[in-house]
Amino acid sequence: MIGSIRGKIILKREKGLIVEAGGVGYKISVSPDTLSKVKKTGEETFLYIHTHVREDILDLYGFLDYPELEFFEMLISVSGIGPKGALAILGVTSIETLHKAIGTGDVSYLTKISGIGKKTAEKIVLELRDKIADRMKDEKGGSSLQGELDSLEALKSLGYSQHQAREALKKVSADLDTNAKIREALKILAR
Repeated sequence: MIGSIRGKIILKREKGLIVEAGGVGYKISVSPDTLSKVKKTGEETFLYIHTHVREDILDLYGFLDYPELEFFEMLISVSGIGPKGALAILGVTSIETLHKAIGTGDVSYLTKISGIGKKTAEKIVLELRDKIADRMKDEKGGSSLQGELDSLEALKSLGYSQHQAREALKKVSADLDTNAKIREALKILAR
């Protein structure tokens, strides 16, 4: 199994990269967040890799940091969540916010993610809550999560799409209160 790759980016596409290492080009699917952080074509990069093997396909999924890879692997351990679905979940918000939502059992937050219905969200919470309980840094995860939801709803009411609002909120510090998050997100969206 491939655990990591260091090589030159030879092609950067919407959903992935081709990284040349040792004379071989590896097609690697990455989250939107990872894609935005990797360097330009022609430059060297390092990615942690999850190798996903099926009967007729061998797929590689790349991550810039190890905690993101670990969370991805936890997500795909949930029945009904495949690698592409896990990448979509990771692309929506930060790992910390997802940890809080799962740790507090906030099914309503998870159902706001495109492609995640109530049953799937309940299954994610049920199967992963214990696994991430030790990773919870904030005892008041519910209140900060509510602030995230309130910020998201406020931006949507101002006419921004859910995707635009989530992307802006990902760039805002989680330590801010709801009003400050909204102000910072609006500054980002105005650019």
